[in-house]
Amino acid sequence: MDRQQIQRRTVGTLMAANVFGYAGFVAVAAVVALLSSEMTGNDSIAGIPAAAATLGTAAAAAPLAQRSKRLGRRIGIRTGYAIGVIGCGVAFVAGQLGMFGLLVVAMIAAGMGNTSNLQNRFVAADLADEDKRARSIAMVVWVGTVGAVVGSPAALWANRVGTGLGAEEWVSPALLGALGFGVAGLIINTTLRPDPLEVAGGIDPDASRHNPVQGAVQALRVVWPNLSARLAIVVMAVSQMAMVAVMTMTPLHMKDHGHAELSTIVIAVHVLGMFGLAPLIGRWADGFGRIRSVQAGAVTLGVGTVSVVIAGYVPALMFFGLFLLGVGWSVALIAGSALLTESLPESERIAAQGLADVAMSLLGAAAAFSSGFVKTAVGYEWLANFATMAAVLILLGAVPVS
Repeated sequence: MDRQQIQRRTVGTLMAANVFGYAGFVAVAAVVALLSSEMTGNDSIAGIPAAAATLGTAAAAAPLAQRSKRLGRRIGIRTGYAIGVIGCGVAFVAGQLGMFGLLVVAMIAAGMGNTSNLQNRFVAADLADEDKRARSIAMVVWVGTVGAVVGSPAALWANRVGTGLGAEEWVSPALLGALGFGVAGLIINTTLRPDPLEVAGGIDPDASRHNPVQGAVQALRVVWPNLSARLAIVVMAVSQMAMVAVMTMTPLHMKDHGHAELSTIVIAVHVLGMFGLAPLIGRWADGFGRIRSVQAGAVTLGVGTVSVVIAGYVPALMFFGLFLLGVGWSVALIAGSALLTESLPESERIAAQGLADVAMSLLGAAAAFSSGFVKTAVGYEWLANFATMAAVLILLGAVPVS
């Protein structure tokens, strides 16, 4: 096969894996705050397992990137999915036994599985032509729509079936998570051949083995002097923070108004916004530029967060606002990923890509962890207002590069 044929095969494989990988992760993530609330009776700490998941994604990002650098993308990606399977299995046990601490640990592992979902977008860029890089990334992001949108309603179905069979409330979706991650890992292991990083000449079996902190510091030294690369990471990380904070507490906010089950559909619509328009966003980012895309994404994200508070609690505005929040995040992810990839030489990209996912996940973890406390202290509306401020920060940050 020539390079273009390998790229098409690679993108097809990544798309198939992301369908199942995102279905697995969303099935768990969509209900974990509800599960936590049921287990503890305390909404203030209900965001902690979601924070643990994003912390797990951060913890795995640099080691999996280093593993890919040494051994190839296939081995790095499948490792993350395998850890995700274990995490979801343990989450089911933790929920059944009412062990909140074990649930937090399990969600760390589930978040590590989601690291593979995220890193797949960079794999799509390994062999992509420069003028098609954003749309290649976008196709892999977009197809997650199928799995992610199905994952949330499927979690509701699994919960009903599970409770009917005697399982605890909101525990059974963890089994869907294990299934999704398992199928995704199997797809990567069997069909991501030849390894795109090997074809691109990017594998280095003698690459040094850094611990996560050392790897992140080394990558930061590469990224910091590069204004475009630095902006790309800030855009992705800050938009992740804003999105996670609002998304995590939306089910509990709707539960407060008697719409707990409706919240699963709102999250599905939100996830549709995150992934559904990705092909169009990718083409727009390739044709009109990364910076203009970043600015448009910040505005979209801000409109979404303003919408959920502009008229108090209105279910229709929850759908609209969460959808726009997802779209804004999607623009930031796709344009930011393309900007980061093309701002650095090939030898430095993988480390910087790992750093980007570390930054995204750490800020996402901080947002998820604090979201419950912020909601309890000052209300969901102020949580959304803080996310709006983050969107303004992105918009201002893009000005010097435009």
